[in-house]
Amino acid sequence: MSTHTVTDYVEDVSPGSGALPPRAWYASSDAKSLSLNGNWRFRLSPTADAEDDSFAEEGYDAGDWAQIAVPGHWVLQDHGSPIYTNHLYPFPVDPPRVPTENPTGDHLRVFDLPQDWPSDGGAVLRFDGVESCARVWLNGTDLGEFKGSRLPHEFAVGHLLKTADNVLAVRVHQWSAGSYLEDQDQWWLPGIFRDVTLLHRPAGAALDFFVHASYDHRAGTGTLRVDSDVDGRVTVSELGIDLATGESVTVPVEPWSAETPRLYEGTLATEGERVPLRIGFRTVELADGLIKVNGRPVLFKGVNRHEWHPERGRALDLATMREDVLLMKRHNVNAVRTSHYPPHPAFLDLCDEFGLWVIDECDLETHGFTEQGWRDNPVDDDRWTPALLDRASRMVERDKNHPSVVIWSLGNEAGTGRGLTAMAEWIRGRDSSRPLHYEGDHGCRDTDMYSRMYADHAEVERIGRGLDGGTLKRRRLPFVLCEYAHAMGNGPGGLADYQRLFESYDRLQGAFVWEWIDHGIAHPELGYAYGGDFGEELHDGNFVCDGLLFPDRRPSPGLLEYKKVIEPVGITGDAGDGTVRITNKQDFAGLSALAFSWSYEVEGEPVESGTLSVPALAPGESADVKLPAPPAGAPAGEALWTVRAVLAADTPWAPKDHLVAWGQVPASQRCLPTVAATARPVPGDGMISLGPGIFDARTGALTAIGDVPVLGLRLDVWRATTDNDDGAPWQSDLRYGLLWRGLGLHRMRHRLDAVETGERTLTVRTRVAPAARELGLSTVYRWTSDGDRLRLTVCTTPEGDWTVPLPRLGIRFGLSTADRVRWFGGGPGEAYPDTRMASTVGSWQSTVDDLQTPYVRPQENGARIDVRWAELGGLRIEGDPAFWLTARRWTTEQLDAATHRTDLAPGTAVWVNLDHRQHGVGSQSCGPGPLPRYHLRAAPAEFSFVFSTAPAPETG
Repeated sequence: MSTHTVTDYVEDVSPGSGALPPRAWYASSDAKSLSLNGNWRFRLSPTADAEDDSFAEEGYDAGDWAQIAVPGHWVLQDHGSPIYTNHLYPFPVDPPRVPTENPTGDHLRVFDLPQDWPSDGGAVLRFDGVESCARVWLNGTDLGEFKGSRLPHEFAVGHLLKTADNVLAVRVHQWSAGSYLEDQDQWWLPGIFRDVTLLHRPAGAALDFFVHASYDHRAGTGTLRVDSDVDGRVTVSELGIDLATGESVTVPVEPWSAETPRLYEGTLATEGERVPLRIGFRTVELADGLIKVNGRPVLFKGVNRHEWHPERGRALDLATMREDVLLMKRHNVNAVRTSHYPPHPAFLDLCDEFGLWVIDECDLETHGFTEQGWRDNPVDDDRWTPALLDRASRMVERDKNHPSVVIWSLGNEAGTGRGLTAMAEWIRGRDSSRPLHYEGDHGCRDTDMYSRMYADHAEVERIGRGLDGGTLKRRRLPFVLCEYAHAMGNGPGGLADYQRLFESYDRLQGAFVWEWIDHGIAHPELGYAYGGDFGEELHDGNFVCDGLLFPDRRPSPGLLEYKKVIEPVGITGDAGDGTVRITNKQDFAGLSALAFSWSYEVEGEPVESGTLSVPALAPGESADVKLPAPPAGAPAGEALWTVRAVLAADTPWAPKDHLVAWGQVPASQRCLPTVAATARPVPGDGMISLGPGIFDARTGALTAIGDVPVLGLRLDVWRATTDNDDGAPWQSDLRYGLLWRGLGLHRMRHRLDAVETGERTLTVRTRVAPAARELGLSTVYRWTSDGDRLRLTVCTTPEGDWTVPLPRLGIRFGLSTADRVRWFGGGPGEAYPDTRMASTVGSWQSTVDDLQTPYVRPQENGARIDVRWAELGGLRIEGDPAFWLTARRWTTEQLDAATHRTDLAPGTAVWVNLDHRQHGVGSQSCGPGPLPRYHLRAAPAEFSFVFSTAPAPETG
């Protein structure tokens, strides 16, 4: 019986001992398996050696231990707390040493073998993921220990199994030498977080096999060879294939691609086992300076995906993984980078099935060494090379049979060094059929593409034109933005501007948004918790909430914008000639899976609709399609055509009529609102009336329109700064949120200069300026009325030296009551100057509460763009020109002060912003700020609103 108490293995730079060599992951057709997932007994110790290992012995009484779920993280099950850091190690950097305060979880599971468990052959105990270091015993026998948290490890255990009362003991350490290799931007979450499985291995079964399935696009044929360490036969009945392992056959096939994920069902049969194969024929190559699949260049429209669930952390079930893939497909995403580790293997099965290009990334990041200039970085220390090679081999061997995996990635933000070169050499020697990626290799010594993070638009264009410099080898390689468009909070902005570049230069082969989902942890008081909410000594705040999905997997406005920007069909039009141009932006597929329709709409309401006949277009082709004549007898008003492309039939990833792409073409222009200035200002008891407007005679402040009270109407330039406004601490570029706050734009003072009543006007002159500054905005409010409607014209003139843009420019006021909101303009969701592509002009309605976007950290949100008119709280508001509409049950100041959504409580008023313009949002929480064209410069401006009372909207 084992009595070891030595814990030297925790700080050993080796990958471990006792585990079997890595191999392909698969589910056998006939070999038995036993899931050991479920409730385990659990004991937490504060240090690695606080308890002896007698718990691993048979007969140990763990009845007083706690219970936790496996897969799971103990810190998410009321044992300790999670820690979030972006790149800082949450322990002293002294490789390979780790703190004595090293939370260690002892896990215990007693199990019986099923009655039909075979008595012959062997058995393998498989761990698919344990963070960060584990030691394993079965029935008192020490099997070994391992590191490599997001990688599989197997142990031969057939000789140790008993019919009943098998004791499986696992000791898991939060910190180990392996932690230095796993400094990814995510929560530190120790535990057995992926499946634990006992696998029967029959005599004569294959230990490993490699499916080679290439495609010749010229001949339309696929070549199949399956290498196996045990001889057997490979059959693919649909293709009439029956051949021995190691032999090749070439037959006509339909190729696999992310757009057409054709899989053939096959079987590898050896003496002891039948293994199901899902074969996708495709060839990936670097040719003509481009990444090509099946002879055609591909354009990645991708996302970076960390594994995440707001309650279970990285312990994902199949349903959650499937939901991720379906959401990606339904939002036109065609690629995923598995940042920054191989995902659960079932996720890759889903990518094979539904069609996604995958960059499979090794479980490697040493980002924290940047704090010391990369000194002592493990990837440039030969002592660590075996661990690096172990991680590379476990990724490649596990995932090599997935057609969706088209690129191997060496890891992320690990500096440079000999260890990375060794990994690249090993991978090429094992699998030369896929190119290599690593962003940190800017000279492309070890990689097959030039990869960057967060390069701004101008630099990306220079790269596309081949003007980026660097080595000759690099300039001849394709370019991929492995991270861009940081999706933190409100944003990311500028996606459409990037996509235009990708579609303009062949060398630019696309990009991957950072990232897929906010890593908020469900919390009873905070809603969702982020860094610092668990008392961490070091943390990076809400930087962990930077996804296109909210933690509950609801799509954010950023994902809806991305879907529109990367839609696979371009639909543009010219009202002058009544045509729309349809462009097939796919790389492989035609348009046969889509049905096209048109709708003629007036003031946002459909008048007539029909089908649109679109010719069969090959990838990259365009055609001009004639629209019908406008319907006879259509009502007067602003009209436009909306053309939609929807799925013509059910697909595995979305039902028939799912919207894939759309475009709008103006048919007639808007008539701007006019108000004849016929009413006269009428003084009264401390007030002035002008048409339906009631004003304070002393201050000129509007107090009511008809019987609708109005609170505090005045110029507003402040918005609750977004994550992208505030920027990142390490950025040297202008961080406008800090500049605005430093200038005092969040605390503007309003000086009344004059209240002037004219023959048919009421004019209020003011100056709006921050304390301690000499600059300001001279602001004039000019009111006129025709007796029924009230027109406000606002004129602003900057005074002083304005060197920064404004956050917003418009008016704000409060309404004592408002619930339903109707408007004609952009919708249904929020939009800002550089996030407006997904905004459809139409007639929309919502509640005030549903206008809010639930960002994990509250910030500016909810603006509807291009609003012609809106009705809420008993008022109808028309804009000249169109405006941004925002309405919420708290003030901007309250929104700005909140750190979590639960900080926001509805007040007694609904605060409405009518903005002439807004500053762009960009993605400066990690990437570039908004492009200059989206800056709101302080310049003379004039804009108008027409107010009238409106009937109460229908409820429901």
